[in-house]
Amino acid sequence: MKNDQLTIVAKILAKEEKRALVKSELLKLIMPTRAEEGCINYDLHQDNENPNLFLFHENWESRELWQAHMNNPNLAAYMKATDGAVEEFSLNEMTPIG
Repeated sequence: MKNDQLTIVAKILAKEEKRALVKSELLKLIMPTRAEEGCINYDLHQDNENPNLFLFHENWESRELWQAHMNNPNLAAYMKATDGAVEEFSLNEMTPIG
């Protein structure tokens, strides 16, 4: 049986002076995203050594359902609220293998 599950690792590095804003806006995404169709988990982490670094670890039932999440108005609101506040952003789409 084919595994359609998609794991997302998103790394967000906030500008130091904007850390509180970025953290607040990221936290707002958690509850509505967890309620979305296909969301298995949506967990936000903050680095112990660099408090400006945040990481989302997400699992979705399929890439299609994750893409629907990416078009969600909550994400658009986050992007608008944090415009200019993020130093670096990276996203990896991964497949569970074990």
